[in-house]
Amino acid sequence: MKNITLLKAAVRVHPTLPKVIGPLQSRFFQHDFVPRDPNAKPKRYKYPALYDPYGPKPPPSDKVVELAERIAALAPEERRQIGPMLKERLSLPKTQEISTEGMELGGGGGGGASGAGKVEEKKVEKTAFDVKLEKFDAAAKIKVIKEVRAFTNLGLKEAKDLVEKTPVLVKQGITKEEANEIIEKIKAAGGVAVME
Repeated sequence: MKNITLLKAAVRVHPTLPKVIGPLQSRFFQHDFVPRDPNAKPKRYKYPALYDPYGPKPPPSDKVVELAERIAALAPEERRQIGPMLKERLSLPKTQEISTEGMELGGGGGGGASGAGKVEEKKVEKTAFDVKLEKFDAAAKIKVIKEVRAFTNLGLKEAKDLVEKTPVLVKQGITKEEANEIIEKIKAAGGVAVME
């Protein structure tokens, strides 16, 4: 008797489990499922050689074919002039050159022709400047530390350590006007600073 009650307790299932399992088991094979014939051969579909999402295009007109033939017959120098002329005639917007600054474009160890392929580099005007403290008067050390604290938001100890490491950058990535202002303040306090 004890064994039967233990067996019933072990086999006892959660009351909601049959409700969950029942519908899932009945939907395993759906009513519209039709098994595939094992002897059937696979269907072969005809795919186009080149997929065009817009469908087949009509052939070009005689005018366009004649124009293409005339362009192909031109000298290479005249063909190079067609693009800019069409841009001008059709009032197309000018394309902007993509900056390659900081990118390696390869071909560094090539032959003598590599110099001809270089593009003229435009000199970029510098907009961000750094201020470097070169030196200071020993007598004016406290004044210089106070000035450095004023524009760097450093504590007294950090500013003192920074000033004692001269030459050192005290401010980076600022405008030219701000840099000149800081240089004047350091100069007034008894230090020498330069803009980089």
